[in-house]
Amino acid sequence: MATDASRQQAPRTRGFKAADVVPWIGLLFVAALVFWLAVNLYKTPADFVSIALEGLTLGLVYGLVALGYSLVYGILELINFAHGDVFMLGSWVVVGFGVHRLGLDEASSGFTVVWGVGLTLIVAMAFCGLLNTSIERIAYRPLRNAPRLAPLITAIGMSFILQDVGLKLLGPAPVSVPNILPTGVAFEIGGNNYRWSSLIVAVSTLPVLIMLIWLVQRTRQGKAMRATAQDQEAAAMMGINVNRTISFTFLIAGALAGVAGVLYALYSTNIQFDQGFTLGLIAFTAAVLGGIGNLPGAVLGAIIIGLIQQFNEGLTWHAPGSDWTQSIVFAILILILVFRPEGLLGERTPEGG
Repeated sequence: MATDASRQQAPRTRGFKAADVVPWIGLLFVAALVFWLAVNLYKTPADFVSIALEGLTLGLVYGLVALGYSLVYGILELINFAHGDVFMLGSWVVVGFGVHRLGLDEASSGFTVVWGVGLTLIVAMAFCGLLNTSIERIAYRPLRNAPRLAPLITAIGMSFILQDVGLKLLGPAPVSVPNILPTGVAFEIGGNNYRWSSLIVAVSTLPVLIMLIWLVQRTRQGKAMRATAQDQEAAAMMGINVNRTISFTFLIAGALAGVAGVLYALYSTNIQFDQGFTLGLIAFTAAVLGGIGNLPGAVLGAIIIGLIQQFNEGLTWHAPGSDWTQSIVFAILILILVFRPEGLLGERTPEGG
């Protein structure tokens, strides 16, 4: 027994673990990234500021799409891969309704642009919201109690179906969108002009985020959404209509995709039938980076992804170039899933045992 006691009191030597090296590798990577950005800022300060502004604008557009992913995942823990294609059809509304029906073009100005873009936004929000709700009702609700692989495969199938719809509506070639938004200079930073078209797109995300947080945190419907996300059975026992709450969540997520689709079409002035697949995956990566299910985290992750994309494609000193953009974005997704799956603003939750 004395021998056993001495063994218990003897100090334990801690062996080498690969996990101990991970934080240092991360710090070295961040240090190298900061050094690369600092050198580029020193060499071409004007270009750096211009690229950063464009990255911020693009990131805020990604943020609107990422919010939809976070909403649906937060309540159902479902990755709605069809969400990116709903966003693509929101961009189509600009061409099919705004341009062809309302006659918006580059010659439009003043009140015509304001009411035309506003009406196009309303139509896109309604169309995409109802489309997303229909997808949930037809494709996801019957599989709600099925193994998780079934709705995931269904979501991928719905994505391809909507892509084919987009191919029929838009055709295989990119479609140009008239430059409807005002192109004048809003303000100047470091000798760089930031145009009204970019500013309108950028500032549209912030009020949407504020209203969404207010909806989820302060309203009765938001409380129902949070209760359903916690425990659907308990929420139903408390009198909450779970099916209606989930449908409402898909309606809001689809409306967000519609807003993002319109703003992206007006900002890029170029859309195509498969844009939702790639951009949807980038937005999903942003949601995971910020903490999927966390609304401010989704926007933060989207801004970071937008900056990374623009820095990689626009900076001149040892930038990998546009051919590597998708590889870099999805490498970030893999690293986040491996080392911090809860994301930047997400919270670690104890695993049930």
